[in-house]
Order: sequence, then structure tokens, then C-alpha cells
Amino acid sequence: MQAPSGHTTTPPVHTLLADGALAGQWVLDPGQSRVQLKSGVLGGLIRVNGVFRDVSGNGTVSPAGQVSGTLTVAAASVDTKKAKRDAHLCSADFFDTANHPDITVTVHGIRPSGQDAGVTGTLTVRDRTQPLSFTAGLAVQGSGEVWLDAVVHINRADFGLTWNFLGMVSMDNTLTIHAVFTRR
Repeated sequence: MQAPSGHTTTPPVHTLLADGALAGQWVLDPGQSRVQLKSGVLGGLIRVNGVFRDVSGNGTVSPAGQVSGTLTVAAASVDTKKAKRDAHLCSADFFDTANHPDITVTVHGIRPSGQDAGVTGTLTVRDRTQPLSFTAGLAVQGSGEVWLDAVVHINRADFGLTWNFLGMVSMDNTLTIHAVFTRR
């Protein structure tokens, strides 16, 4: 992960967590944050890409450096640039947004290692919660922002999203997360 021009990177996250510099309440900046979805069709020959347009979240860093937080995605905000496909993704075949409006990542802990961190928590889709672990790039920007960048691989069948026309749609999906948090 690289800071854009004009941003300076402060000391590594593990140092700032250990000395309490990041302690406090943090809120996701939805204007700078992005959650993308990628899935394969026809054995991966065709990629379906989408973005969730409505994301929110918050986090807490204790004085001892423990991190917890939530990233909430409005499932109905999925945008693949094809209205018919988006409507199908919102239907009971997939996200069932009428009954399950949110997709939620709940973070229980972060273990920094250099500029990266191991993140542990849960992912909830359609009221099914599964454990979640992934590596994220972390950076603290001089302007008081914390950036988390991750690529998370999931199997949608774990969440009851098993619709699969003639077996052509991959069960393996990728979420790409760029989350920017600012102090509350």
C-alpha cells in the first residue's frame, strides 16, 4: 500500500498501538472507503465485478492497543453496472436484501506485523456468521487517518448463497476492502 502524493506516513501502526497514540473512537469515512466484489463465471473465464456504494463503520482502540470494530455494507447497494444482475443479487437467490439488508464484518482483534496486520473477526451474510481471518495492509496517515486495505477470499456457499445456474458461477468470491477511518 502506498500513500498518495502529499500524505506522510507516521511511525508503524504497532508502535502507535503500543504507545496508546491511536486510542479512542474511530469512524469510517464512506467517501474515501470502498468495498468491491469479484466473482467468476464459466470457470473463471468471465469476471463479474461490483462495488457496494453504501458502507459505514466504526472502531475502537483501547489505551492498551486492542482493536475492535465493525464494517457494515448495505447489500442492496451492490452495483455491477447491470441493473438486471444487481436486482438478481438482491433477490432471495443471493443476498435477500428484503430480509437481510446488511453484510457485516466484525473485527475482534488486529495483530500488527510491520505495515501489515493479521485481522480476526467474523463475517455475517444473510444472518449466517462465519469466522474470518485475513491479512491487511495498515497505514496511519499524518492527517489523522487510518487506512486498512485487504483482499478477503470467501466461499459464498458458507453463507447460504448457493444459487448456481448450470454450475457455471464460482462459489469463490473476493472482497477487496479499502477502509479509511478518522477520529470521532
